[in-house]
Amino acid sequence: MKLLHSAFACLVAFASMAGAAYADDLLTIQLKDGPVVIKLAPEVAPKHVAQIEALASKGEYDNVVFHRVIDGFMAQTGDVEFGKQGGAKFNPKRAGMGGSEMPDIPAEFSKVPFKRGTVGMARSQSPNSANSQFFIMFDEGAFLNGQYTVVGQVQSGMEFVDKIKRGEGGNGEVSNPDKMIKVTVTKK
Repeated sequence: MKLLHSAFACLVAFASMAGAAYADDLLTIQLKDGPVVIKLAPEVAPKHVAQIEALASKGEYDNVVFHRVIDGFMAQTGDVEFGKQGGAKFNPKRAGMGGSEMPDIPAEFSKVPFKRGTVGMARSQSPNSANSQFFIMFDEGAFLNGQYTVVGQVQSGMEFVDKIKRGEGGNGEVSNPDKMIKVTVTKK
């Protein structure tokens, strides 16, 4: 009987640990028009999600501008070095060229498609250069599939993402850009 009781206790403990491993990691971005809630995907991109969560937990994303916004494509943000309004190195002309003090992350490409509301990591031409910048898709972007790391999906607040000020020209550079006011992480 003791053996059966011990086996049952182990099963209960294992089941609770498995449930914790699949808990929802939520990133909430407060925009001027309202909150955007993103369900992060640690099962798809564990290293990228861990870095985003670490930066958000330290307040690094607070007041960071959307430096590149292309209508019908995406809104890019996350340059905590040059894109943080009020930060020591804030420079609107250099926003989009910086990252964090954390190391770049190796690519974690997947078969998850880029569609409206998908959140992906921005990078240079090197697949292993993602650091802190990310983007939110306004529409489908199948040409990005398997080329960029997916880190999450907007669960609510896409109507607020749609109100982010658009950039001008082909590169989407934004003058007087909108920003992420406050970014927080919660685990449910």
